[in-house]
Amino acid sequence: MMISSPSRCVLIGCAISAVLGGCGAPGAIAPQIAVVQPRAAHRGQSWMLPEARQRDLLYVSNWNSGAVTVYTYPEGSLVGTLTGFTQPYGECVDKSGDVFITNDNASSVLEYPHGSSSPIATISDAGEHPAGCSIDPITGDLAVNNAYTVSNQPGSISLYRYTRKHGWSFPETYSDSSFFYMYFCGYDNRGNLFVDGYTAYDGTVVLAVLPAGHKTFTNLSLQQAINIPGGIMWDGRYMTVADSGLQPSVVYRFVVKGSAAEVIGTTSLSGSDVVQYWVEGNRIVGPQPTSDSVGIWSYPPGGQAIATITQELDTPSGLTISRH
Repeated sequence: MMISSPSRCVLIGCAISAVLGGCGAPGAIAPQIAVVQPRAAHRGQSWMLPEARQRDLLYVSNWNSGAVTVYTYPEGSLVGTLTGFTQPYGECVDKSGDVFITNDNASSVLEYPHGSSSPIATISDAGEHPAGCSIDPITGDLAVNNAYTVSNQPGSISLYRYTRKHGWSFPETYSDSSFFYMYFCGYDNRGNLFVDGYTAYDGTVVLAVLPAGHKTFTNLSLQQAINIPGGIMWDGRYMTVADSGLQPSVVYRFVVKGSAAEVIGTTSLSGSDVVQYWVEGNRIVGPQPTSDSVGIWSYPPGGQAIATITQELDTPSGLTISRH
């Protein structure tokens, strides 16, 4: 069940603070991607260019400004801004391209259709601080990992199911006594849900899996120290987990054998301080809060960023890619 040495920063906001305050100056990054000045930007209001619906889009949560900025992918042209959030954080996307954004300090998750400036659903996560999210590729269920409760009780998984008649259900809640703080979650291709976090403040990092169809977690041993747990994602072949406490950040690829998670590959993201990330084919994209930028790297080689986006970013924390 052990994974790493303790860290002094365990809250979701503190994960960013640890990166901002403890990693030093970022390394060299590639030149900024050329961007197109938006024609319909209105400060304080959500907006989206009409042509965004016909493009692949990159959504980026900006923790400090409370906005989600939207760019064409991979070009990086700003085509929209979603406003009204209070500390937006993790993101995920379903098969239809709908984007889900956790609204950490408002205990909710918002669902936006691809290229839309208005949400079609506000999913209540009452009493919780939602951090990350993931869509089950088998059932379409939405899993939200709650970092901890608003009354400072241990975090959990809120699992939502959707029906055309009733919309998103009230959540089923799953917890694991090994966790106090749950940071991120991610499904693999078989509907197994992986979660990372901490045992307590100043505690040990924990990695666990909720097997498909089960109601209890299996804690995993990972023979690789993790300083600050980052995002978790299926890359199309392997489960991956980030260590955002390193400089540069590292994303590990692993396979599970029984209760052991064996690392079989490493991707180092130079010049980065990535917390969440998104793997899309042979590219990995990650927010870099210390430099208010988003980096794009080759995957799995990593190394130096092949491109960066910097326009309208303010402590970027999470992101996802929605295909049109």
